Amino acid sequence: MRGIQFIPPDTRIPFMRFHKLFLGVSALFLLLSIVVIIVDGLNFGIDFRGGILLEVKTQGPADIAQMRRTLNDLDLGDVGLQEFGAKDNVLIRLSKQDGGEREQQAAIDRIKQTLGPNVDYRRIELVGPQVSAELFKDAMYAMAAALLSIMAYLWFRFEWQFGVAGVVSLLHDVLAIIGIFALLGYEFNLTIVAAVMTIAGYSINDSVVVFDRVRENLRKYKTMPFSDLIDLSINQTLSRTFLTGITTIMMLIVLYFLGGEVLRGFSFAMLFGVIIGTYSSVFVAVPLLLYMNVRRSTPAGETAVAERP
Repeated sequence: MRGIQFIPPDTRIPFMRFHKLFLGVSALFLLLSIVVIIVDGLNFGIDFRGGILLEVKTQGPADIAQMRRTLNDLDLGDVGLQEFGAKDNVLIRLSKQDGGEREQQAAIDRIKQTLGPNVDYRRIELVGPQVSAELFKDAMYAMAAALLSIMAYLWFRFEWQFGVAGVVSLLHDVLAIIGIFALLGYEFNLTIVAAVMTIAGYSINDSVVVFDRVRENLRKYKTMPFSDLIDLSINQTLSRTFLTGITTIMMLIVLYFLGGEVLRGFSFAMLFGVIIGTYSSVFVAVPLLLYMNVRRSTPAGETAVAERP
């Protein structure tokens, strides 16, 4: 008994007919992401900018406005408060205090004394500027190393053209995720960096599946026009791409709504990343091969350059 066919095996969607439109939309989206990142900047979390973070639980619904007024009277600099998952959970953020660790601990003690004994402190984090700068630098190094490693892998497994197309697609995904965080003002921390690197692996895995089918078809259909061959390859792997993407998205939607506030940023980055990563695998990475002078063997065994669109 055959299973349900979500996508018929004889599907022939002419993706390459609109590849210039898709690439243009992607280029515009990247440009907007870069502009938003430069203009608005990222809302760096404690991990990257240093400071004090406290998660507290109050007896009954918290009066955020009154707590804000009370803490502002302490003259500790910028103080940010927000509900965190429930009305009696509050996240308190303070900028780094002048001085060393002793001054930071003194600020925490003043907050505890001011809020009184009826507050339960669930989490207290203290990150100094030197540690935060080191964390940010290491995170950027890790992302760069991951991209270079992926490019080297694709170059070794396929050809350099596939490596370049894959890394451009990954840069598209990374900038898109960072851009949406800058636009929405969501906190960008080490957890989000982990999500971005996870999405990089997911996206390149999708791209490799299609790349592998392109390589197989280059050997099998030696005279087929290259744009038609890419269309054929995408359609042949479309069922796998669709099912993998939709099942992952379903799981991430559940995680986003039921995973709690602590995982909200991570699950949002993963959800948006899976969507944009699936899109880029089909509409960015593979269409770029049309402009990469991919070489193929002719029936006579000679080498020819695949035609450009």
